[in-house]
Amino acid sequence: EVQLVESGGGLVQPGGSLTLSCAASGYTFSSYAMSWVRQAPGKGLEWVSNINSGDANTNYGDSVKGRFTISRDNAKNTLVLHMNSLKPEDTAVYWCAKAKGPWYNDGMDYWGKGTLVTVSS
Repeated sequence: EVQLVESGGGLVQPGGSLTLSCAASGYTFSSYAMSWVRQAPGKGLEWVSNINSGDANTNYGDSVKGRFTISRDNAKNTLVLHMNSLKPEDTAVYWCAKAKGPWYNDGMDYWGKGTLVTVSS
């Protein structure tokens, strides 16, 4: 059974940093692309970042580019999102999602339950 479990969310002040992790199990983690997606209160889903299976290709949404860094540890079956220079508008529930294949444009088929990030003073 595929399982994705996010952790690391919490309350952080504007300008601060936070690191989210996603522990994956039930499949060959290294063979699949992964993504982070978020939803701010009262807004729709927003794609944040993705990374291909081989770790060589990453992409970011314009709103987080230069502030967030996605990475993966295939030996530990873990996806990570380092978030720096956080803004109040980064407040959202963050989900990790598994792609259907090795490339992020294969589409996503499994999602975690999400972790809440609140950026506020």
